[in-house]
Amino acid sequence: MRTIKARKLPKFTPAPEAVVNRFHALLERLPEAHARKMFGYPCAFVNGQMLIGVFQDRIVLRLSDEDRARCLQLPDIRPFEPIPGRGWREYVELPPHILIRHEIHSTLSSPPPTARKPAAAVAAPHPGAGPA
Repeated sequence: MRTIKARKLPKFTPAPEAVVNRFHALLERLPEAHARKMFGYPCAFVNGQMLIGVFQDRIVLRLSDEDRARCLQLPDIRPFEPIPGRGWREYVELPPHILIRHEIHSTLSSPPPTARKPAAAVAAPHPGAGPA
């Protein structure tokens, strides 16, 4: 019988009040976003996909490929990895000391396009079929 080695998960720490306040200030600029919690932290969703959120002492942003590449060139911005080695490809994390810098404002001006999931197809009635 094969044994499965348990993976050690990091302990999540509560977000500092200043980070949560900064999140809410950024959220005011996104009227189309719907706030809810994920992993116990405040997040905002557009078209059912997370756009911005808090994770421990950081703010996490979902960016287009172009914006993400540009952000990752800035000092101290890195790809988001909630669990080491398990990154979320479309997201970057902003450490606490840069949350007030000007660079993040431009990234929120154009959120990445999000494709809506197609609705389930409803079969049209057969032309010769009568009422059900």
